[in-house]
Amino acid sequence: MYIDCHTHFTTVPDALKQWRDRQIEEYEQHGRHLSPDGLEIPDEDLAAALSQGQLVLQAEHGIDLALLSPIAGKMAHHYGDQETSTTWSRLANDTVHRAVQLFPQSFVGVAQLPQSPGSPVDASVEELRRCVEELGFVGCNLNPDPSDGSWAAPPITDRAYYPLYEAMVDLGVPAMVHASMSANPAVHGTCAHYLNGDTTAFMQLISSDLFKDFPDLKLILPHGGGAVPYHWGRYRGVMLDQGRGELQDIVGDNIFFDTCVYWRRGMQLLLDTVPTSNILFASEMIGAVRGIDPDTGRRFDDTRALLDSLESPSETDLADIAAGNALRVFPRLAAALEQRGISTTNNLEGAPL
Repeated sequence: MYIDCHTHFTTVPDALKQWRDRQIEEYEQHGRHLSPDGLEIPDEDLAAALSQGQLVLQAEHGIDLALLSPIAGKMAHHYGDQETSTTWSRLANDTVHRAVQLFPQSFVGVAQLPQSPGSPVDASVEELRRCVEELGFVGCNLNPDPSDGSWAAPPITDRAYYPLYEAMVDLGVPAMVHASMSANPAVHGTCAHYLNGDTTAFMQLISSDLFKDFPDLKLILPHGGGAVPYHWGRYRGVMLDQGRGELQDIVGDNIFFDTCVYWRRGMQLLLDTVPTSNILFASEMIGAVRGIDPDTGRRFDDTRALLDSLESPSETDLADIAAGNALRVFPRLAAALEQRGISTTNNLEGAPL
């Protein structure tokens, strides 16, 4: 069984994207908050958007289940104020929930948080609880830079985030530390800002005592961890220089990496560097790269083909990366699948279904 822990509903009907554009325009030009009450998106449109895109590729790539979240680039927390972000996040999360209801065998929901620069995390805590307790979501996406390119927010280890982490631990859900769009024209969104976010968040985490305060907190770094695997020796050396101990011990059972790496040598480096227990299968499909690799004839984001092509992982390690680790890192996932009639027993024991 392959569980993709990182996918976004990027093919949402245009009506939703157009509403978001109007919301931003209303606030920036007139200082008004646009109500979503008049927005209507039929189930047929949602089903078509998924059936003609995401589901086709999941079947083609051999992915059994995807953890689906709103479009990362359109979180865009720097727009508007807290009310703007709250309204948009609820709408985006409700749309994902409807997608999950339409295809419960293929998707489980992951929430967008209504972060807003300079605002406390109270609204994010409230929305997280709503999504988990009422909508059955199993995780959330945490933007490490709500200013979207200015890096004006405190680090994610700051105590301002503690109420959110308390809620995450209480609910038993992890967060994927995922940047949103770049409002800085000098920094490309998916190929620079996203990877900068992964790398920056990692350094914040390993330089802090966050996991001493929250030993059960689990955070996932997407896109293979940005620069982290490539410069593992640098981070390890700095931690040893600072007397903080071995990097692998600091990572522990708190920091995880996904397999959104779009070439074989990069995937091999990830597996050679990061402990298998800290790697979760993911593709980011449909996301940053949508084309065909002329060298392989397969889509760049066909990460299962890349992972399966490696010689190093044992059958047990491969099963853990494919699904077992996700079932452990997302404690609510097994119950959500059992409710759908999908057995996870074998994967929890470290063997493929």
